[in-house]
Amino acid sequence: MQIAIIGAGNVGRALAGSLTRAGHDVTLSAAHEEHARDAATQTGATAAASNEEAVSSAELVILAVPATAHDELAGEIGDALTGKVVVDLSNRPTPSAEGPATSIAEELQGKLPGTSVVKAFNTAFASRQANPRVGGIAPDGFVAGDDANAKEKVLDVVESIGFRPVDAGSLAAARTLEGMAWLNITRGMASGRWHDTWVLVDPESISTDPSSRN
Repeated sequence: MQIAIIGAGNVGRALAGSLTRAGHDVTLSAAHEEHARDAATQTGATAAASNEEAVSSAELVILAVPATAHDELAGEIGDALTGKVVVDLSNRPTPSAEGPATSIAEELQGKLPGTSVVKAFNTAFASRQANPRVGGIAPDGFVAGDDANAKEKVLDVVESIGFRPVDAGSLAAARTLEGMAWLNITRGMASGRWHDTWVLVDPESISTDPSSRN
């Protein structure tokens, strides 16, 4: 798939590497062109001179930037994103009970009405986005969106890099996914370890033989 990633930080680099290894055609852009070039060299992706150039031929666009950058991006490339699938993986740095009763992804959809916004990858740290499997186990890759076709594309991409794809429901489910991410983030801050990931376990798949338990 033709995929554009806007943002060449830890998350952008991690996903660029795993996506290129999975066989996708990845183009990277960043606020500083040299950062995109460096990340592309490290990951096997292609660097673009601008965000508009990066998304021009992409089927799917991943915004690997903080939510605070969404307004600027919407003004800069909103028209160029029309008709495309846009993946939001951002999280609120400090969620508050007094905050809006919505999600970043839903807010982004309002800013990009001509696109299909899908929430994905936000519950996994960059370390897991770069190398999802843990001890041979595929962690869950949760995907939420209102457009069924767009969501199916993202589920396929999530699976292609090593996650177990999980349809989390409508875009409103991004509220839950962002809460799950915050729980993981607080655990990381407390422990100093940034490798934890989410895996849902089906009780029927667990052996009832006590001798098999660790």
